[in-house]
Amino acid sequence: MAIPSFLCGFLLVLALLEPSLEKGGDGSSKYCGPIEASDKDLIQVALNLEFLETEFFLYGALGKGLDSINPSLANGGPPPIGARKADLDPLVNRIIEEFGYQEVGHLRAIISTVGGFPRPLLDLSTKNFAKLFDEAAGFPLKPPFDPYADTIKYLLAAYAIPYVGLNGYVGISPYLTYNTTKSLTAKLLGVESGQDAVIRALLYEKAKEKVYPYDITVEKFTNYISKLRNNLGGCGLKDEGIIVPPELGAENRTSSNVLSADYNSLSYARTPQEIYRIVYASGDESKPGGFYPKGANGKIAQTFLKSRDKDSGDF
Repeated sequence: MAIPSFLCGFLLVLALLEPSLEKGGDGSSKYCGPIEASDKDLIQVALNLEFLETEFFLYGALGKGLDSINPSLANGGPPPIGARKADLDPLVNRIIEEFGYQEVGHLRAIISTVGGFPRPLLDLSTKNFAKLFDEAAGFPLKPPFDPYADTIKYLLAAYAIPYVGLNGYVGISPYLTYNTTKSLTAKLLGVESGQDAVIRALLYEKAKEKVYPYDITVEKFTNYISKLRNNLGGCGLKDEGIIVPPELGAENRTSSNVLSADYNSLSYARTPQEIYRIVYASGDESKPGGFYPKGANGKIAQTFLKSRDKDSGDF
């Protein structure tokens, strides 16, 4: 029986992965190396994240999303679930509004350079964030975490999003072939890094404050989220909270960690499969959930998803 072409490609990827299997946070073996893919396919991994950031920032600041700014970029994709206006202070509202407009530009830049796809279904509901924060904390928060309730909670929710995109751009950069896509990625990475730095700096200023009504500080919440992302990604330490032990700080001389970076103060990199494990909140690039209840779009995401369908007998 002939093997479908997508399956041949996926089996080739798996064959290339074997030397780089590591133990994930759940004890399973997870591949942590690069995958063989075109520039277009690699950058379209990031396009999924740009849709997520666009909707979260625009709704948070304005109470309306991409369809109110540039609906053509959504390409007929469904509107997000549960997104709404956040109760932000005036300063942060202006910053998040700016971030939202920047993300619209990112979508346009990616789509005009490598092509796009319909906006994936995104779950930005309070219920989804509450589930994520319960998992990060390791126990049910009471009342459930509401990212739209106030400025600090929104910033903590935002902490959970742009940094993953930053890691993704760093991760794909060495494997791009063409100058056009290399240039695009460098320019996107610059702004994504800036957004993440602003969010982390705003949280760092409040690091020792408790997040109402919980008996948990801002610092501890960032550590919870970072630990969860490391566990979901399954490829070691690539994420750190805003305050760390000095041995993890820059040159082992500081506990402040406004910018998360490695031993040489270089940005951490994540591969497409790590990204999907995290944003699906499943620890499995073939198991959708989290922010993408039906999975992400693009060839790489769909290949992972179809591999699960075949394993379950659904394909």
